[in-house]
Amino acid sequence: MSTLIERITGGDPTAVARAISRVEDGASGAAELMKQVFPRAGKALVIGITGAPGAGKSTIVDKLAAHYRTKGERVGIIAVDPSSPFSGGAILGDRIRMQTLSLDKGVFIRSMATRGNLGGLARGTVDAVAILDAAGYEKILVETVGVGQDEVEIVKTADVCVVVLVPGMGDDVQTLKAGIMEIGDVLVLNKADREGVLRAEKELQALLTLAVREDEWQPAIVKTVATENKGIDDLASAIEHNREFQRSRPELSERRRAIARWRILELLREQLVSEALNGNGAVAKLDRLANEVASKQRDPYSAVEELMKTEVGSQKSEVSNNT
Repeated sequence: MSTLIERITGGDPTAVARAISRVEDGASGAAELMKQVFPRAGKALVIGITGAPGAGKSTIVDKLAAHYRTKGERVGIIAVDPSSPFSGGAILGDRIRMQTLSLDKGVFIRSMATRGNLGGLARGTVDAVAILDAAGYEKILVETVGVGQDEVEIVKTADVCVVVLVPGMGDDVQTLKAGIMEIGDVLVLNKADREGVLRAEKELQALLTLAVREDEWQPAIVKTVATENKGIDDLASAIEHNREFQRSRPELSERRRAIARWRILELLREQLVSEALNGNGAVAKLDRLANEVASKQRDPYSAVEELMKTEVGSQKSEVSNNT
């Protein structure tokens, strides 16, 4: 473990990949690994890239990473792909689209599956960010699946959240309902060479007057044509401006406390489920209950109650034996 940590902090990409695989798979020693990694993280700028499918998130990530590389900064990219419903693995679409960056030794690209997490972010993604941070990557870009209302999950891991929108794509009111307007620190109007970009910009400005934020930050609206590398410098400047704003407001540490609380709860849920299924005959009982629910012999709520009673009973028995 100590050798792996040394290699991670030394920036060894092979060690970083191995560590991410360990925490993503929940392998033996993953928790101990993260205990060692956590104190070494906290220096990188984590940028969340979110928005509707087809808005150009991958191209934005590609060009933004190239921008940071011209400044000599190491860049980590985590592309959160939809899980396969059968294997649970990622589709790896974003890695295919970033072939040029994948040849750059200063860029680390990892596709991760959502693993069924509604917000598009598996808990392992948060750990992967910490590993990249500890490995010395100055900028970490997290690109989400782009599934709409659940995109707000990205705010739990990112220092700066970038929402990518496209002129004439979707209902603006639905965009507001989705909650992404509230979490966007920087709003990007990509494909700004399309007709209707000025109208879209005016509508976004109007929507921002309705979505009043507690931190009083006014999100910048940046127009880009990512395929032609236009507006990427402005986007990088807007991201840095938000970072400086956060540093100037000590009270914004509440955001970090909220993130920490969420991480603890996610780990707690995972541990409780794991312990519940590790009991004697728990998996067999789960299969039996699943069959009963599927055949309408039982409802899922009473099935969960039975599993909980079994878990509580086994814990009481264990305490009794120890005393």
